[in-house]
Amino acid sequence: MFKKRCNVITLTLAIVVMMSLTACNTSNSVNPEPVEQINTENAQGQDGASGKQTKPETRVVSGEFGDVTIPTHPQRVAGIYVEDYLKALDVTPVVQWYHPSWGKQDYLQLDVPQFDITGSIEALLEQSPDLIILDGGANQAQYEQYSKVAPTYRIKEEVLEDSTEILKSIADALGIPEKAEKVLKDYRQKVEESKAKLQKTVGKEKVAVIRLNVADKSMALFGVKNRYTGVIYKEFGLEPVPMAANMTDYHVIVSEEVIPQLEADHIIVFPANGTWDDAGNQEAYNKLNGPLWKNIPAIKNGKVYKMDRTHWQSGAITANSMKLDDLLRYMVK
Repeated sequence: MFKKRCNVITLTLAIVVMMSLTACNTSNSVNPEPVEQINTENAQGQDGASGKQTKPETRVVSGEFGDVTIPTHPQRVAGIYVEDYLKALDVTPVVQWYHPSWGKQDYLQLDVPQFDITGSIEALLEQSPDLIILDGGANQAQYEQYSKVAPTYRIKEEVLEDSTEILKSIADALGIPEKAEKVLKDYRQKVEESKAKLQKTVGKEKVAVIRLNVADKSMALFGVKNRYTGVIYKEFGLEPVPMAANMTDYHVIVSEEVIPQLEADHIIVFPANGTWDDAGNQEAYNKLNGPLWKNIPAIKNGKVYKMDRTHWQSGAITANSMKLDDLLRYMVK
């Protein structure tokens, strides 16, 4: 009888101990941190996994007409007449600049919709840009119109004379400054190598750059300060004809009486519009075979080079690299 009572007491104590242990384990399995607290931290800019601060979605940059808030990493960029720089940075614009009289920059070979800058600016709305970049061709009134479509960055006037500074400004606005440094490093290396070849072959021989203006049947000599072609003198090391070296304007119309004084050993020529297949451009080019030109060294020695106007009438980084390719092809061979 006594044994039976002891067994019952022992069994009862065991059950009580087991129930206590189970209760403790159940209490320890509960998550003390509520979900709402984690979400609150993320809403304040915290990365839930690492606890690091996330980058803001917009930032402020300083343009020609003041500060502007732009996307930190824009995805749909419209670069009005700066598509060359976008392509150099491996960014495809949502539209390409176009003018009914001048056409577009065909050398870029962009497969994107055209934006007629003489038409309604509202046409940009269809492409939903999240950033618009403008060069010096846009005044403040035009800038304000573009700003109604999307955040607009107008490049500062002080850098518009230097294609490398323009590239860096655009890359900074896009949030990819390191890409500009890589592009410029490769470009500078190409210039140095090509410049050495040109110096060896051409040396101090005089070079003239002429544009054929078919509309008014005139010819323009481009000077050393020209935004399009001045690079061949300032960076590529070619020697300008004296008339171009002393020029303060970007270009001047060449009158018939000064043609014999041109003193050019090499002549680079391109039309103002169209291609060399156009009858009007062919007729204008034939004037270089006239009696006024016959004693110019470049004419006598067959060193006149017909260039593609589309990249020779651009001073941007891709166009300048293509000019260098042309010079090596025609002058060094």
